[in-house]
Amino acid sequence: MKNKSNFLMLSALLGGLLFNFLFWEERLALNLLIYSVYLLMITFVNPEVIKSSKLKIYGLAHLSAAVLVVINNSDLTLASYYISMLLFIGIAHNQQIRTVFVAILAAFLQLATVPFNAIKNLTEVRIGNFNLKPFFKLLKYVLIPFVIVTVFTCLYSAASTVFAHYVELVLNSIANSLGDVINFFFKDLNFGRVAFFCFGLLVTSGILLTFFDKSLQNAELKCKEQLLRVRRKINQRTAWFEFLQIFTGGLLYRKLALKTEYIIGLISFGSLNLLLLFLNAIDITTLWFGYKPSGNFSSELHQGTNSLIFSIVMAMFVITYFFRGNLNFFSKSKTLRFLAFAWMIQNCILIISVLIRDGYYIEFHGLTHKRIGVLVFAILCIIGLATVYIKVAKQKTLFYLFKTNGNIWFILLLVFSTINWDVLIVKYNLNHTDSVSIDPDYLISLSEKTLPLLDKNRAKINQSATNESETRTRIYANPQDILMNKLDQRIDFFKERYEKASWVSWNLQDWNTAEYFGLNGK
Repeated sequence: MKNKSNFLMLSALLGGLLFNFLFWEERLALNLLIYSVYLLMITFVNPEVIKSSKLKIYGLAHLSAAVLVVINNSDLTLASYYISMLLFIGIAHNQQIRTVFVAILAAFLQLATVPFNAIKNLTEVRIGNFNLKPFFKLLKYVLIPFVIVTVFTCLYSAASTVFAHYVELVLNSIANSLGDVINFFFKDLNFGRVAFFCFGLLVTSGILLTFFDKSLQNAELKCKEQLLRVRRKINQRTAWFEFLQIFTGGLLYRKLALKTEYIIGLISFGSLNLLLLFLNAIDITTLWFGYKPSGNFSSELHQGTNSLIFSIVMAMFVITYFFRGNLNFFSKSKTLRFLAFAWMIQNCILIISVLIRDGYYIEFHGLTHKRIGVLVFAILCIIGLATVYIKVAKQKTLFYLFKTNGNIWFILLLVFSTINWDVLIVKYNLNHTDSVSIDPDYLISLSEKTLPLLDKNRAKINQSATNESETRTRIYANPQDILMNKLDQRIDFFKERYEKASWVSWNLQDWNTAEYFGLNGK
């Protein structure tokens, strides 16, 4: 035990030093990959961590996300990096967790309990015959009263301004005295960097030191993927059951409750099918074939798309509500299932309408992040409806939906992170300037990796400078000059930043941009 504790505490200390060296005043790029490699190595060397196939898969996923940060260096790759790290932390210390959502919660719990984990591990550290356990045993007699006194001091300060004034005087006096002592002994010390090292030490400790409470994992283990029919015994009454009985009388005992819910479901799904059939018929006849934009085209597509996406999400909630329990086992539920499946199919048709709307938007106004986001969200809705269908057809639980969709979303996040979206947007829009009313302000506002493309296509940007774009509130007197000056400023800023960056901030996109502007040979 003492060797394990010594190893973990030393690893956390070295990790804090590495964190300080890699990230202090640096951009997030190659340093993230180096830090992740270190964490993966320590985790897999740690004898307390079980080297399961699940852990190896999530470890590989996190390493892939770190590599993608170096290759694409976008906000999306950073998001996938952090999410994959949280999943790896959660799975590493709670191997029986099955859903990505609980794994992320476990990781946050892991990071939030760093002081408790550190104290627990420090009490087990041994250096020869010396150990810190007596010190921490003595510390608890001071720490708990200190916390209690601090809490009540804050309360009394809030209650009395005079008391608060004297407390402030005492604290300022203590702070000034400590400041004088520290400045005397450590005159040249950079306190900002010391604080950054402490932050790195906390982060590394939170990742490596295992939280001893497994309540979250144990609670998830009780969740099942397959629905089971629950037969309530009259003698087994919960507090909620007794409360409802006050307002419902004997209705809770009647066997007609399930039939009532079935009839409500039939009426609801029947009405919703007719309503959606009418809407889909309108979309198919007016949108799918021979659509011609007129009036406020942009507002029409925006409002329609947002409303339809919300309706699809609500549809999945309605279906999961009705098929959450014993209605799945009702002998006459075939008609209800048929109506639910019909509504799912109609919602898929609705998603096609959303995709067509977004396609028209891209055709006339070009690609943007929001329009790509609509496409991605439509894909997620299709996947969601497919898993809801399986839930109803195979009598699965809500836990199954969370588990399956969570895993799919994480995989898609990594897949989408492989695409350089900013470059794709600029390439598409500049290649379709003849047919697309592009927004030059938007293109110039994208990340620095697009600067070579923008610099090569200055003529096309100038041609589109007079467009009344969605982001431009007014037309400038000399729009071409304004845009070119803005582009030149961004290029100059990149050159200045790149020349100051160290090797730990290296990433492929910056290197390619610097290569185009001839900075790598300097």
